[in-house]
Amino acid sequence: MTLRVTILMGGWGAERAVSLVSAQGIIAACQTLGHHVTPLDMGETPADGTTLAARLTATTPDVIFNALHGTPGEDGVVQGLLDLLRIPYTHSGVTASAIAIDKQLTKAVLAPHGVRAPAGRIIESAGLHHADPLPRPYVLKPFNEGSSVGVAIVTDHSNHGSPIGRDVAGPWQHYATLLAETYIAGRELTVTVLGSGEKARALCVTELRPVSGFYDYDAKYTDGLTIHICPADIPASIAAAACEMSLTAHRVLGCRGVSRSDYRWDESRDDAGLYFIEINTQPGMTPLSLVPEQAKALGIDYPTLVQLLLDDALEAAHVRP
Repeated sequence: MTLRVTILMGGWGAERAVSLVSAQGIIAACQTLGHHVTPLDMGETPADGTTLAARLTATTPDVIFNALHGTPGEDGVVQGLLDLLRIPYTHSGVTASAIAIDKQLTKAVLAPHGVRAPAGRIIESAGLHHADPLPRPYVLKPFNEGSSVGVAIVTDHSNHGSPIGRDVAGPWQHYATLLAETYIAGRELTVTVLGSGEKARALCVTELRPVSGFYDYDAKYTDGLTIHICPADIPASIAAAACEMSLTAHRVLGCRGVSRSDYRWDESRDDAGLYFIEINTQPGMTPLSLVPEQAKALGIDYPTLVQLLLDDALEAAHVRP
């Protein structure tokens, strides 16, 4: 069935560039599928809701493909507007988005359901220049950004200073508050969950091995800086535990369409060393992104993946165009 699909992309958040790359693949896939496509860039500066609502409704969509990453497209803001406009859209709704964008809140919600995560707390960035918030090594990052934006690992051997110097480059120069977490040594794993409710299923586990350093923004989006091992060469028990935790997170939070959960695994501790780090409700759809890669490993090509997300959006809205 031919659909009128509006691709919502860009935005003014830190992940604008990633969104625009994701959108290009989605546009091409929708055209391959025979849909009528209208790209809509939210722009580089904040827009008022009335203007955005008028631009959206003018495209007369059957469904919105939300290709935004980070704020304001992954935190529930755009989702609330689309709900008010009664336009079906892909990915998670308001509540799941608002919770999942907050890394510390997500951990608190999932902890009673057996999802193990590193200890951490929200801190004032200014306090870092007086004392460490946690024993070193520890991780500092914005609590509401994705794509490893603004992540710093503070160790005894790093050049951050002790305490961290005010003039040292880091996220404390850009964010008034940060999430401080215990650093988990080991391997980087990720799991995609596709579908909604009882139809949701974990696809597989990918291990990410950066050529140098850690899996930061550059390592994610620069070809050749990270080796993807899909499926990961890990014990079956670890793969099963990661998939189970990812499904739990997806369902408890009420995620829709697709999500991707990230983990650190300290293999010296076997199953007890697997830690949930965060969940992404708007995971990337770029040529280097992990969701299309895992889908392909299971025989789901890119256009089919896009169609599955469109179908899920329409089913969630009980729309039959």
